[in-house]
Amino acid sequence: MAWLGDHWLDILGWGGSALLVFSLLQARVLRFRTLNLLACLILIVFNALIGVWPMVGMNAVLSVINVWFIVQLVGQRHDEAVFEAVEVGTADEYLRHVLRIHGADILRFQPDLVWDPGDEAGHAFVVMKGDETVGVVLLRAEDRVARVLLDYVTPRFRDFSPGEFVWRRSGLLRDHGFTRVVTPPGMVGAYYDRLGFRPEGGSWVLEL
Repeated sequence: MAWLGDHWLDILGWGGSALLVFSLLQARVLRFRTLNLLACLILIVFNALIGVWPMVGMNAVLSVINVWFIVQLVGQRHDEAVFEAVEVGTADEYLRHVLRIHGADILRFQPDLVWDPGDEAGHAFVVMKGDETVGVVLLRAEDRVARVLLDYVTPRFRDFSPGEFVWRRSGLLRDHGFTRVVTPPGMVGAYYDRLGFRPEGGSWVLEL
């Protein structure tokens, strides 16, 4: 404990620097900004205590920039004007490209995924932010039920829920004659309770 008392300032500085480096390794944009902000705040305190004022100023500016981005990102998480669910053909070449590029990551989260581009009962949606791909939702029609096969988020936008922009635009699904959406059982990290889904067995169900 005595050693800790003698070296707490060094620990603070090294800890802030390590957190700053760790934040740069984050693929998720919101997590990156949050960790980077925390690191900057720690380094502001550290540099103020040792009197290195140029570093205090730099980290203060970076903190303001991070706060601005965090506010923007949090405000956009559920903004339909920012994100758009675009329906594409099940054999669409860009859809195939996205599934191929993220194939290993998709299988890590959903190893039992079976997707047949030639299945006439299939429906595919790519969620976009401008020209950037946020995620993919794959469905299969069974009578008037939309069975969710895949609800995937690209690593950069993993703090977001792309399926939300399909489910909230329920008219998009009703136009196809769907009256109900059912997710696979036992989905990890399900967010559907916030969107009007109800639990049924191990699945989540939305009445359209």
